[in-house]
Amino acid sequence: MTKGWFRLIMIAALALAIHAVTATASLAQQWPTRPVRFVLPFGPGSGADTAARLITDKLQKKWGQPVIIDGKPGGDGLLSLQAVVSAKDDHTLFFGPSSMFVVQRQLHPNISFNPETDLTPIAGIAQVQIAMAVPTSLGISTLREFVALARAKPKETSYAVAPGFSEFVLDGFVKENGLAIAKVPYRDITKSPLDLGENRIQLSMQSYAAMRSYAQTGKIKYIAINARERSPIAPDIPSVVESGYPSLLASPVLGLLGPRGMPLELRRRMAADILAALDDKTTRERLALTGQPATPLDVTAYTAAINEQYAQVAHIAAVMAQKK
Repeated sequence: MTKGWFRLIMIAALALAIHAVTATASLAQQWPTRPVRFVLPFGPGSGADTAARLITDKLQKKWGQPVIIDGKPGGDGLLSLQAVVSAKDDHTLFFGPSSMFVVQRQLHPNISFNPETDLTPIAGIAQVQIAMAVPTSLGISTLREFVALARAKPKETSYAVAPGFSEFVLDGFVKENGLAIAKVPYRDITKSPLDLGENRIQLSMQSYAAMRSYAQTGKIKYIAINARERSPIAPDIPSVVESGYPSLLASPVLGLLGPRGMPLELRRRMAADILAALDDKTTRERLALTGQPATPLDVTAYTAAINEQYAQVAHIAAVMAQKK
């Protein structure tokens, strides 16, 4: 091949690359061309539903298209995830906490899709605060005291936990530490605080917001927030890391994800619009009231947060396999 032909081929390749970049940028600017659908794994009234409604008004004005909130509860979140993956449409997006997808391959190894590769992160919106609480009548105030109680009274202590990621984390912790604690299954985990207040169970781990009204009665007491640091909405509650149990980290990030192959330029533009919608004092205050403090994350930061949770799930799975 002569130098002249090589030069022509390189020029043609460069032209194609420039055209591809230009086309992608153009697509990002034109999107959306029709109504956008946010598919949620929960129904009306849930924390995710409230968060979605808080930002959709602003997004509709920005995007010039309706944003439809489509709740598809059930199946451990699989119904909503399958709807997004099957649509293969950049106008059909998943809106929900990372807890609904990072653990799916462990809980349901035979599902027909892989959330890790078939979903593309767009933006993080809020952090779902998971907390641990005990009956006030138990007379303990810390997570370390609860672990000591469970060791001192094997098989006399029981717990309830929200299904999915939280359950995976707590079950792994119980097995890793050799605790003989009975798990009490609940069809609706939000009913467990009532039994907790009566000391029929001794520990509940679920949404901070779901237990808040029971804590206000004085019958149950928070002993930890499942995060690295104390929460701005509950600064008096120690974190699990502060308490000495980092393996109990369970801080799902509520966010928006699209199907496989969404262009990075488009995702960056969408993330910028979402973060702008969160840059509003009233919106942030209302999110905090639902137990979900605003956590604006762009594409890069949100992807990193999700990957960290995938790594945590893999570690817990390995520990549980060794303990069998």
